[in-house]
Amino acid sequence: MDLSIVKLVVTDMDGTLLNSKGKVSDSFFELFPQLQRSGIHFVAASGRQFYSISNKLSSIRNDISIIAENGGMIKFKDQGMMFNALDTEIIRKLIPSLREIKGAYIVLCGEKGAYIETENPNFIEMFKEYYPEYFYLKDLEKIEDDVFFKIALYHEIDSEKHIYPSVRHLENELQVKVSGQHWVDIAHPNANKGNALKNLQKDLGISEVETMAFGDFNNDLEMLHHSYFSYAMENAHPNIKKAARFFTKSNDEEGVEVILHQLLQAKNKVG
Repeated sequence: MDLSIVKLVVTDMDGTLLNSKGKVSDSFFELFPQLQRSGIHFVAASGRQFYSISNKLSSIRNDISIIAENGGMIKFKDQGMMFNALDTEIIRKLIPSLREIKGAYIVLCGEKGAYIETENPNFIEMFKEYYPEYFYLKDLEKIEDDVFFKIALYHEIDSEKHIYPSVRHLENELQVKVSGQHWVDIAHPNANKGNALKNLQKDLGISEVETMAFGDFNNDLEMLHHSYFSYAMENAHPNIKKAARFFTKSNDEEGVEVILHQLLQAKNKVG
């Protein structure tokens, strides 16, 4: 395994680069300038809103690419490079049936911010961590004047058990992903982290063999498929562990940083 050929590193955020407290480690920020000096481009890829990702990585945001909304958009230096938008009419048709899912909260994710119609303070307090830019509306069916990337559905206990069975029939027409223990995302059929990564690889002239990726949940599967150096976190979903070629420690043990150290050592040996 020759890590010295890696030119692109892409990592998921929650459960991967972020620890269980939602923080990026000091170790990562110490490693980042070394990655730059080694000619490695870094990409943060998440189901989170762009503003949330850029806040977590504010000190380096102008030096990295960001894949937000599970591949719905790519930005570099705050400039949009790719958008996979959901048709507004599809959104309006879906919302009434989504309201019928017991215990589910609906988040409509747009370029300007996220939109919610619940006033539940407990949900809003949690939700702001992922969607710091948001708006309250009485009726999401009347939404307009924005570009919408996905509908995110939240369940406080288990999204895979309590939401996914009610929306899986949409998979023939739309992208439906269980993106975390509490979240299911409905998006444009081409909107996933893998397609977004393919676009970046093409723009940068970097191959899959020269790409390293880290993930922990089902919305990372396509991204791992487009990276030869695909790593599953110790805390990853079983599907991710089956898909990945390699493994690393958990997010709370700085599993990403452990491999980045190895990557830089390999680069230094040939440099």
